Amino acid sequence: MGVIVHKETEKRTELNDRIAADLRARAEQTTQEDPDLVEDADYVRDLKKTGRFTWVWFVLVGLALVSLFLIITG
Repeated sequence: MGVIVHKETEKRTELNDRIAADLRARAEQTTQEDPDLVEDADYVRDLKKTGRFTWVWFVLVGLALVSLFLIITG
């Protein structure tokens, strides 16, 4: 049994090959660039990593957990 190949099918495969090559080239370009642009955003430039009162938040969360535990068990 044979397979009949039409010219349209050949054109489609050539087109698919060109599209695949173009997509590969674009994928290589995007992997070379920095995909994470968050550090370039305006709102991140003036932010600090941590402050000297960070420990206060840990104390408040701890107190909230202790009070929640006391309310549930009491």
